[in-house]
Amino acid sequence: MRIDNSTFERVEEFKYLGTTLTNQNSIAEEIKSRLTSGNACYHSVQNLLSSMLLSKNLKIKIYRTIILPIVLYGCGTWSLTLQEERKLRVFENMVLRRICGPRRDKVIGEWMRLHSEELNDLYSSPNIVQVIKLRRMRWAGRWRIWVRRGGGV
Repeated sequence: MRIDNSTFERVEEFKYLGTTLTNQNSIAEEIKSRLTSGNACYHSVQNLLSSMLLSKNLKIKIYRTIILPIVLYGCGTWSLTLQEERKLRVFENMVLRRICGPRRDKVIGEWMRLHSEELNDLYSSPNIVQVIKLRRMRWAGRWRIWVRRGGGV
């Protein structure tokens, strides 16, 4: 593409302000990138999340203040498919399982991994998909106010 005396290369995707934009307007690559960054952050604090010295509430605060913002950067503009929602929930459940640890089955006496429903009961905050939907609604509300005040076309 050529504008005035400048030539611009056509690309399939590029990174702008930390967000991956594609020519297909797909957010799949952006979510993949956010989850990769979230995994890196998770692994950097993994020892804290599995420590017996910290309370479960403190570990959840670490998740909410350190890991979650990295994964949710720019999520106010995401339109999620069910597959993308599932990927985000899998990531969140992995972190919450590390925080909550296994439970001992009362009947057979063996240690078992917590099921998703049990994690939802233990984690009192909205899950990651609900947070994204709330932020999207909040972003849309601000957009309406901006347009109403004359900021739009």
